Amino acid sequence: MPKAEVKEVNIYYKVHGQGEPLLLIMGLTGIQRAWVFQIRAFKKYYQVITFDSRGRGKTDKPSEPYTVKVMAEDTVGLMDYLKVDKAHILGISLGGMIAQEMAINHPERVRKLILASTTAGGRAIGDTPLELQRAMGLKGDSSEANMRGVDFRSMDFEKVMRATVSLSFNKRLFRMVFVPLSKIHLKRIGLSNFMAQFVATRTHNTLDRLHLIEAPTLVITGTRDRVVPPHYSEVLASRIPHARLVKVEGGSHSLFMEMRDRFNKEVLDFLRTS
Repeated sequence: MPKAEVKEVNIYYKVHGQGEPLLLIMGLTGIQRAWVFQIRAFKKYYQVITFDSRGRGKTDKPSEPYTVKVMAEDTVGLMDYLKVDKAHILGISLGGMIAQEMAINHPERVRKLILASTTAGGRAIGDTPLELQRAMGLKGDSSEANMRGVDFRSMDFEKVMRATVSLSFNKRLFRMVFVPLSKIHLKRIGLSNFMAQFVATRTHNTLDRLHLIEAPTLVITGTRDRVVPPHYSEVLASRIPHARLVKVEGGSHSLFMEMRDRFNKEVLDFLRTS
């Protein structure tokens, strides 16, 4: 079982294929195996690196609070361990937040940047979907001030995770498969680890630093993303210099699975352009 010792965390990782390094960063509670459809497509052309972020899968689960910046430093540490000086970075949802921090704080390590179904956070994180608000115990007001007042420790995270997974898929078949599995998955990763990652997403904010991103950037979103609606991607694309925005018609938050052929084509076309 390959693990990289990065400071106090042992990170489980896998390397697939050969070529320029392409690092894939999964979203909230997701594990590296969830990239299965991308690994098959991308390893033909790139050295694809997948891993479990801190708090999930086979990677260590430290008890101290997590931040997106800390997880970004973990990821840079993994690159150091693998002796990868520079890589293309693809992050989805929470993974996209991590990728933003990497591109801002370590521009020399990023060749091209792909931000999928994600947000800059801060003032752009106000409209939490009603179904998720209810699961969080809110009463229809998802303003930034109200979100800051949430007592995360008293939250029913099983409800939150079920709601998040349900909202992530638009196709009934995917919801039928993944919603029941979310309860099992939550037990495996533990409530405290899910909470640590979830809280990290709520404190993420790169809005006023996006102009510092130097890497050529693709921002991709689904027009029917109910977790991170597409206007968040519009904000990203408008503030990152020369970023390209792609909206996939009908795409969900998990369009990388539900519409994998289109998603993979957009990513590969972007990576191949000079």
